[in-house]
Amino acid sequence: MNSKMTKKSKLTPRGLYQSFAYAFNGIRITLFSQQHAWFYLAVTILIFAAGVILRISPGKWCWMIIAVVTVWTAEALNTAFEFLCDVASPEFHPLVEKAKDVSAGAVLICIIGASAIGLLILGPPLLIFLGFLP
Repeated sequence: MNSKMTKKSKLTPRGLYQSFAYAFNGIRITLFSQQHAWFYLAVTILIFAAGVILRISPGKWCWMIIAVVTVWTAEALNTAFEFLCDVASPEFHPLVEKAKDVSAGAVLICIIGASAIGLLILGPPLLIFLGFLP
């Protein structure tokens, strides 16, 4: 972030633009530094394509969006946490390893929850679409 910006500075169009630029750069860093992010991107595209093809209701779309955003948010926070850990302790430290493992575990918890939501919403219509259910 810009070191000249203070908490009392007024938001200007240029400042707003810069804030969005920082945020998009964070997304880019997550995508290009984390192999799993590319897998999440592919799954996100597949999930939304399935939702369109299966014509899920607006209410179910809300749950799907919340599930996807939760996984992406957890992955972004995990990436930031790993970067901070690497700066704080460049050499191996058992507590840093534990912290990184817990952070990765939080992402896994989000993935499990999002998968359950996806299966509950997309599972039945997908089985009907494929002809496994009447």
